[in-house]
Amino acid sequence: MSQKAQIGVTGLAVMGRNLARNFARHGHTVAVHNRSYGRTKELVEEFGHEGTFLPAETAEQFVASLERPRRVVIMVKAGPATDAVIDEFAPLLEEGDMLIDAGNAHYADTRRREAALKAKGLHFVGAGVSGGEEGALHGPSIMPGGPKESYEALGPLLEDIAAKVDGEPCCVHVGPDGAGHFVKMVHNGIEYADMQLIAEAYDLLRQVGGLSPQQIADVFAEWNSGRLGSYLIEITAEVLKQVDAGTGKPFVDVVLDQAEQKGTGRWTVQAALDLGVPVSGIAESVFARALSGGADVRKAAADAGLPGPSAGAEHVGGDLRADVEQALFASKIVAYAQGFQQIQAASKEYGWEIDPGAMAKIWRAGCIIRAKFLDFIKQAYDKQPDLSTLLVDDYFLNAVSGAQDAWRRVVVTAAQQGIPAPGFASALAYYDGLRAERLPAALIQGQRDFFGAHTYHRVDREGSFHTLWATEDRAEVSA
Repeated sequence: MSQKAQIGVTGLAVMGRNLARNFARHGHTVAVHNRSYGRTKELVEEFGHEGTFLPAETAEQFVASLERPRRVVIMVKAGPATDAVIDEFAPLLEEGDMLIDAGNAHYADTRRREAALKAKGLHFVGAGVSGGEEGALHGPSIMPGGPKESYEALGPLLEDIAAKVDGEPCCVHVGPDGAGHFVKMVHNGIEYADMQLIAEAYDLLRQVGGLSPQQIADVFAEWNSGRLGSYLIEITAEVLKQVDAGTGKPFVDVVLDQAEQKGTGRWTVQAALDLGVPVSGIAESVFARALSGGADVRKAAADAGLPGPSAGAEHVGGDLRADVEQALFASKIVAYAQGFQQIQAASKEYGWEIDPGAMAKIWRAGCIIRAKFLDFIKQAYDKQPDLSTLLVDDYFLNAVSGAQDAWRRVVVTAAQQGIPAPGFASALAYYDGLRAERLPAALIQGQRDFFGAHTYHRVDREGSFHTLWATEDRAEVSA
């Protein structure tokens, strides 16, 4: 084969097909391969006019059509399917070639695969890709990890097809081995929290404010022109405007209220537990989806007639619409602060040296959580790269401080009227926990020492101590 491709894509479902088309549209010759050759032929027949595709029927033909170093993008289902593709292609590759997993893989799997392939002289790149099928085609946010030297050959192609902000690509080398997939995982966790908070804002405006879905759509459209401007706020307005053609009812009223999930939110929370980082906002969003999907438990509760408040209270002390906007913005800040803290903790744990400001920069376009205030996050980390939490940056400190009275009114109203608002409430509790001069953890340490002799530290002198609780005088000893 005389003509060679600069990059290849194997796995031509919607995401893989659109990524291949994106590369071709940018002038790159693209080798394409799928387990079933019919899908490969369909791609070339339908979209061959968009650029140059080199279809391959076998893995051997596919690899032979690639220039060195070979760049093979894998777009298949995460887990065993990805391992199967790696096992198929790795023996066909040579030292310096690279396999790029652009799916939603667990970062621990990426670390394992990277180490195994490195021993064979191959580069493995775990690349987070956000933006869905439209982003894959028109410009996603791309978060590649793996060896830095691989980015020298791969980076220019990824940057070419990535979304752009003021001409800057939403793509940067994140860090070694699993760093790219870890950051993509946390991105998805923040996405879960963002969506839950938006849903709670909708619920309060409807149940307490008495607004119709169309009226709430107008509110979200207005918010989208301000500091809350983001892709998720924008599409929320569109979803709430939609009217079901079959019934004439608001679309949101005919959709079953059971939110599904693919696992990245759970992974984020599990990883946070392992790292000892509190991501309560993300966790509550995952649990809220789990609760919504627990149809049997919810039915049992309804059948039992679990009582709510004896009488609903009005929202007191402020304009509900303005207060909900404040609560939404403040809670959103907390969710992002928790996510970035988790990225920083993992970076330290695994020696990834991730630049958090660069992550905010590449999330400004192409990805699902793209939002105006990511510029402020980037600025915060540019000023102070080792910032302990976004909440102490001047912009975010002022924003949350200015929102807290409204935020508290919203949480109180939700509790008084029996409307679940775990996102708003947990974000506020986290904020109050951070600013507390003393936490009740001192009592917990006392309990732990009493039943398990786990010891404790004192505020007035160094060292570890244990109280002899079983003795008459309960003397304190050094431990």
